[in-house]
This record gives sequence, C-alpha cells and structure tokens, in this order.
Amino acid sequence: MYKPRFHGMVLTAVACALFALPAAAESQARIVRLSDVQGGVQIDKNSGLGFENAFLNLPIVQGTQLRTRGTGRAEIEFEDGSTLRVTPNTTVEFSTLGLNDVGKRFSTVNLVEGRAYVDWLGKSGDKFALNFSQEKVELTQAAHFRVGASSSAVEVASFKNQVEVVGPSGTVRIDKNKMVSFDVSDNDRSTVAKSFQADPYDEWDKQSVNYHDQYARNNPTPYGYGSSDLSYYGGYTNFPGYGMLWQPYFAGVGWNPFMDGAWSWYPGMGYMWASAYPWGWMPYNYGNWVYAQGLGWGWQTGGSNGWRGGIHYVGASGDFHGPVEPRGTVTTVVVGRGGPVMTGAATSVVVNRGSAGMGISRGSLGNLQHLNTQVAKTGSVEVHAAPQFAASSFHAGGFGYVPGNPATSSAGAGHASAAPAGHASGGAGGGHR
Repeated sequence: MYKPRFHGMVLTAVACALFALPAAAESQARIVRLSDVQGGVQIDKNSGLGFENAFLNLPIVQGTQLRTRGTGRAEIEFEDGSTLRVTPNTTVEFSTLGLNDVGKRFSTVNLVEGRAYVDWLGKSGDKFALNFSQEKVELTQAAHFRVGASSSAVEVASFKNQVEVVGPSGTVRIDKNKMVSFDVSDNDRSTVAKSFQADPYDEWDKQSVNYHDQYARNNPTPYGYGSSDLSYYGGYTNFPGYGMLWQPYFAGVGWNPFMDGAWSWYPGMGYMWASAYPWGWMPYNYGNWVYAQGLGWGWQTGGSNGWRGGIHYVGASGDFHGPVEPRGTVTTVVVGRGGPVMTGAATSVVVNRGSAGMGISRGSLGNLQHLNTQVAKTGSVEVHAAPQFAASSFHAGGFGYVPGNPATSSAGAGHASAAPAGHASGGAGGGHR
C-alpha cells in the first residue's frame, strides 16, 4: 500500500522542536478527533470525493460532515476533552472550528438529522453551539444534553445544568432532568414534557462519559483530548536520558508505533496520519516518539501548543523503515491493519503481545496493567466477552478478563511471537490513574 523509504539519518529533534500546523494555524482553524467509531460511519472531508468510510483517529476539520448508518455510532472529542456523540442514522456538520485572536476556541455543529449527545466541559472560556431545525443551543459553561431532530419534531433533554434553546418563538430554558419538544409544523412551538423519558442510547452515552471522567481524572499531560485513552491503555516508564515516557500495554520491544494506520488526504493540508490504535491520537500529533535499546518505543510529551501530525521519532536503528507519506494520489492509503472499526460483536478476544491494545474496546477490561503482566509471561491471553451495550435492552457490559487462561497457543496467534517472552511495555504504568 505504501513504498517504504530508508531513513539515512536518525532524526535528532526532540519534542520541543515543533513543526507548525500547515494552513490550519494560519487561518486560526482547528483540528479535533474522531475518537470512537462503531458500525457504519462515513465522513465527507469536503475534498470533492463525497462520503467515504470513516475510522478511528481521523482528524475532523472545519467543513467536515459525519454520518452514521443503521448500526453506526461515533464520538468526536474536542481539545479540552468535551465530547459529541451521535447515534445511528444521524448526520452532523462541523461548520465552524475556529480560534479567536486571544486564543479562545469556538465551535459550531449543525445537527442535520438524527440524535446527538453533547457533554461540554466548559473549560477555558471556549464556546460551543449546536444548531438543529430552527433552534440553537449556545454554551459557555458546562452542560450535558441530548437532542433528537427529525422533519416533524425536535426533542431536547438536559442531564446536567440548565440549557437554553433559542428559536423563532424565543428562548426556552431546560432544567436538569427536564425535556422540551418542539413542533416543526407549528413554527417550532415548544412543549415541556410531563416527565423525563429515557432514550435507548442514554446508557451508551453514560458509559462514555464515565470512561472519560474516570481515566482523564489524573491526566499528567497538558492536553485534554486523548488523555483518558493514554491512562487506560498504557503507563509511564523511565527512559534513561529522556525521563518518563508513555508506552502502550501489550507492545514489547518488537513493536513499533507506525505498524498500523492510514494516510488520509485533506484539502489544504495534504495527507495526515491516522493511527489504528485506540489510544493513537495524542502521541502522533504532539510530542515525539523515542526508541531506546532494550526498552522499545515510548512517547515523550511536549509542545502542547504545537500540532505535529505525522511520523516523528528519534533513536530508531538504521534498519527501521517508517511509513512514507503517499504522493500523487488523493485517497486513503492503508498501512498494516489500517483503521479497524470496533463492533463489539465478538464473544471472546485474544490479547497478544505486540497488539498494543488493538481490539480492546475502551474501558471494557478494567485494569489492563494486570493483564499486561499476564500477556508478557504467556504471549497471549483469552478474555471472554460479556454482552455489549444493546440499545433495545438498556444492558451495559464489557469484556471479562479470565485470569490464568491463555490462548491455545501464543505462536501464530496474531502478533504473539513478535517479541520475546517477558517484554511488555508500561512496567511502571498505571500509577497516574
């Protein structure tokens, strides 16, 4: 899929030597993250190619449209960790992702149709607006709410704090645990619901909010988006000469961070790298990857104000070949396993040394540090799946780890034989949770 290029010189720049964000920085535009993809999700990057299949860690830029099909769900994560989630048969457009002269972020999203959940953290004076039908919700402080919009009716429900909806009939204030409906055929006339009615996807939204709240709580980095995934999927290890570097669990010395992903083309920006790993946002867009003999690869924080989207590393041996940005084509170019979609349909999962967390749904296995130790010893461990969240049953579940139950054979099981036994990254990790 790509033509490797030998790096004749080892890169010597470290995280503080940042590349400027092309085009986007000059126009004060921003880039946010497609942080969860399940089932059928499509993206239109305003590139003239129309909708194409979306996958985890794709950048979302101004003008992007995202739509889910009958089984699709998606989450978008903003810089401060705020999130927007969309359910099946939903279309949203990111009409504005901007930055004003004093560095405050402002975002406007249009809900064309379907259902969206907004968990806005209200940090740093950033502003957020959601447009739907003839209404608008504008936020400058924390709020958590749900909007469902169709051609005949709109429904808004608040989970946290008061939400103000501005429309043709004036401003409607919705208190916590209250709902208001708007009649599209009657100039969006509002009606306060007698009781709060749960939606089948409220449980999915709640699980997602709890995941971010739990694992981003003790975030040691200056970043917001992606911090919960770093805390869940890995830990920090001391690299002599570099300090504490983050490493994913289930990696090992034989793994490298550029094995799996995709190059995706964006107008005005060219190709941008999207990692296939569920934690693969922050370590590829900020800071720097470092390779140390005997320790493998680790991510070094740094440059919270400088976007470094792409392939950046130091210390790799001369026989290492990183993926090379494609030339002369406008499409998605897959490297390794590309950007897999988490469907949650499997009844069991085999976690292999060298998988670096791929295939593990976020938050589904609890403490991965213990499982990481087991995989380092045996090469692979089988985990049995409890029923995943199902909209029809309101049931929430996840994968259950079965201690001492390795897969039938570590040899030949995925990446199980990629690294010698006993090597697993993140040996000092987990303490910052």
